[in-house]
Amino acid sequence: MEVCNRRMNLWANGPSPGELYSFPGSTSCVGVGPVKTTLNPMVTGTSVLGVKFNGGVMIAADMLGSYGSLARFRSISRLMKVNDCTILGASGDYADYQYLKQVIEQMVIDEELLGDGHHYSPKAMHSWLTRVMYNRRTRMNPLWNTVVLGGFYNGESFLGYVDKLGVAYESPSIATGFGAYLAQPLMREVMETKPDLSRDEARQLIERCLKVLYYRDARSYNKFEIATVTEGGVEIEGPFSSETNWDIAHMVSGFE
Repeated sequence: MEVCNRRMNLWANGPSPGELYSFPGSTSCVGVGPVKTTLNPMVTGTSVLGVKFNGGVMIAADMLGSYGSLARFRSISRLMKVNDCTILGASGDYADYQYLKQVIEQMVIDEELLGDGHHYSPKAMHSWLTRVMYNRRTRMNPLWNTVVLGGFYNGESFLGYVDKLGVAYESPSIATGFGAYLAQPLMREVMETKPDLSRDEARQLIERCLKVLYYRDARSYNKFEIATVTEGGVEIEGPFSSETNWDIAHMVSGFE
């Protein structure tokens, strides 16, 4: 009888049928329910453009956050300064970008607190992003972003791409989202004829591509920022707006 009572006391205040048991003194709380992952992005940003020029890298993105097809948020920044030699732009889910930005900022702070004179290079940050994206993808809970990372370190320009699956590459010009179809051919055409662009030429090319995207991409917006990284550091400018002309819009037909 005593043995039976001891067994009953062992499970006193135990779980109800169908629930999980929480051990006394445990700080972790086991949630009951399905595992939740990002199945569809909510507030999203469209294309990010990046191009190398003589002495640095330039990245640009508009400032629209789309809630489905609704142009909901019209003044959000999708460009960030990582450190004095690295810049980053992201398209895709804005909440995931905010999370990624918070993690990167804390990493940079921790690195600076060491005080050893070293900091993350653009290639190191690009490599880290590939591991993070691939890790989240293998856990079936990806960060729903496509990231463009640019930098200038030890006299060399760097421009890299990472998507939500961990696919990564380097290129003289990069475009994400709809820009991969509309802006990338324009940038490649210019860079094939003149690979070594000046800063002003790169700026004109970026602004031209952003104007084309505003005309052709329904999720684009005529308000954008431009980030530039050179040997002198990082500069994020904006917001800017392009001069547009819709006089011939009524003549475009057959695409409804």
